[in-house]
Amino acid sequence: MAVAYTIVFRVRPARLDDFHALLGGVLDAMRVEEGFISATLHADPQDANRFLLHETWRDHDEVAAVEIKRAYRDAWHAALPGLLEAPREIGVWTPLREDRRS
Repeated sequence: MAVAYTIVFRVRPARLDDFHALLGGVLDAMRVEEGFISATLHADPQDANRFLLHETWRDHDEVAAVEIKRAYRDAWHAALPGLLEAPREIGVWTPLREDRRS
């Protein structure tokens, strides 16, 4: 069953460029993973240092056992404490419906 994650980041202002560079590398790498469905990064229009990442994957168990441990995530995970003002807020959701304009 598909799973969606919402992750809210509060980035230190001086680390915005590093945040985008490191996260961009992770997003580029995970795009080719078998269980990956989609990812969208959103910016808070009222707070330039707050972002929401919405990821959808085919299977939560696969993400927990394999995807989160991929080597391309190592530098990202190591850098998070210095990039963020507060711990990430992570939500796990079960997708019920997806609509897209064709």
